[in-house]
Amino acid sequence: MKDVAARAGVGLKTVSRVVNGEPGVTADTERRVQEAIDSLGFRRNDSARVLRKGRTASIGLVLEDLADPFYGPLSRAVEEVARAHGALLINGSSAEDPEREQELALALCARRVDGLIVIPAGHDHRYLEPEIKAGVATVFVDRPPGRIAADVVLSDSYGGARAGVAQLIAHGHRRIGFIGDQPRIHTAVERLRGYRAAMEDAGLTVDPDWVSLGSTAPERVRRAVDDMLDGSGPVTALFAGNNRVLVTVVRALADRERKVALVGFDDMELADLLGITVIAQDAALLGRTAAERLFRRLDGIEEEPARLTLPTRLIPRGSGELPPA
Repeated sequence: MKDVAARAGVGLKTVSRVVNGEPGVTADTERRVQEAIDSLGFRRNDSARVLRKGRTASIGLVLEDLADPFYGPLSRAVEEVARAHGALLINGSSAEDPEREQELALALCARRVDGLIVIPAGHDHRYLEPEIKAGVATVFVDRPPGRIAADVVLSDSYGGARAGVAQLIAHGHRRIGFIGDQPRIHTAVERLRGYRAAMEDAGLTVDPDWVSLGSTAPERVRRAVDDMLDGSGPVTALFAGNNRVLVTVVRALADRERKVALVGFDDMELADLLGITVIAQDAALLGRTAAERLFRRLDGIEEEPARLTLPTRLIPRGSGELPPA
């Protein structure tokens, strides 16, 4: 840094401000410092910076499944916020396994990340209490944490599902099936609750055979579709509880002659071209809101843990507006 300062004709503090993106430097001075950095091949020593500030300029993100399209924009949004704060993002997948989630989160803490954003797989997050007390800022996203008080950012799963099922009811459907994710997952339970509320609002009784929760494996979802459409009292419409369920339902319905109305929770690729009505949640906004909340904590802003719920949006495209066949 001394060489950079000498070449640019400025003090060490000015070089430090330019390197760390701090205010208080004129455009001309910043240009001269940057030219000196480029010509000398200067690289910031992050190890020394960590020792000096006590922070690693890195955060961890624990996702459910890196292959799930929902988490792509969420992860990207977290990365962009981290980058704007000069931090590196490290992420990994829990594969919906509580033990793996804990192992991954604690491994990130052992590598001294400044903060964690976690999409919970488990229901007991007390294992993070020592880390949080030690200063690791932690925000949960998509699902609430279990047995600890912490910031959480959610989509309105209940309200979104309620609106989606109400859309089917408004177009004449009275026998509506619900196919969702595992019953231990918060979002699956909330969406089922929204489904039941919409049916109750319309004075409709839910037949137990119209509800199926479980694995999102294609064979399980396809079996649920067949059971609901081929039983003694077949449904005329389906509500798919997430994007992976929706993809399989679309494929299963493509093999059938009878038109079945469909609304899905989560948008999916080509849904607009296929005319699939969906309840869309903003994954990027979820990630951005969680990351901004995390950096508020890292900046020393002390406030009570907050539960932030973001709205969803009904996008009618035709499939949810089909009348009963």
